[in-house]
Amino acid sequence: MDSLYIVMPAYNEEANIEGVVRQWYPILQGKADNSRLVIADSGSSDRTHEVLVELQKEFPQLEVLPDTNRYHGPKVIALYDLAIKRGIDYVFQTDSDGQTNPDEFDAFWQMRGEYDGIFGNRTVRGDGKSRAFVEKVVCFLLRMYFGVKVPDANAPFRLMKCDVVKKYLYKMEADYNLPNIMMTTYYAYFKETQAFRPISFKPRTAGTNSVNLRRIVKIGWKALGDFHRFKKDMKKSRRKQNR
Repeated sequence: MDSLYIVMPAYNEEANIEGVVRQWYPILQGKADNSRLVIADSGSSDRTHEVLVELQKEFPQLEVLPDTNRYHGPKVIALYDLAIKRGIDYVFQTDSDGQTNPDEFDAFWQMRGEYDGIFGNRTVRGDGKSRAFVEKVVCFLLRMYFGVKVPDANAPFRLMKCDVVKKYLYKMEADYNLPNIMMTTYYAYFKETQAFRPISFKPRTAGTNSVNLRRIVKIGWKALGDFHRFKKDMKKSRRKQNR
């Protein structure tokens, strides 16, 4: 059986985390014995960590990764790195805020033999028009900078082969803020087999999003310089491939 790591970054999700674990943990059934639900929790000022530690008594395949950067992007990188280093076949990333639906996972899993990556496409978003607009801007910039056309670059609902993630993850610094956007871009730019599948995306029912619009703008401004650097490296790698 294929092994799977379901990975989630968490920050101040005390109000959501128990429900999310209970919803997603059953997905591990029917996967290899070394499959895990791994949640990166570092920096939370509420009881997120205490709740997770208590849940580990009930859910033996739940693992808590405590020693990471507090921000979302570096946590995602640390989680992918863990799956790669442990030789896991597939990694699935989602968020710990309860906005994604585990019932939609199985369709992705059934497609895993056909694609190196299957990515969610939030055709209808419950988190507001402003965030939907930001995503459209991101996709436009990716098309302008890298010449790739993707419908949703940053959806926290993605199933990827670890062997392919490994090819691109270490091109990013460990504290990089936008790893999922760049991972989607690498897949498209280097023509890895990928698919985009519509998913639902609910509004938050509890807790507060730690990434507000002001922080999004700040990260986005820095990303423009990062994109220039990534593009130079990607062009160099493509030239080597074509020799």
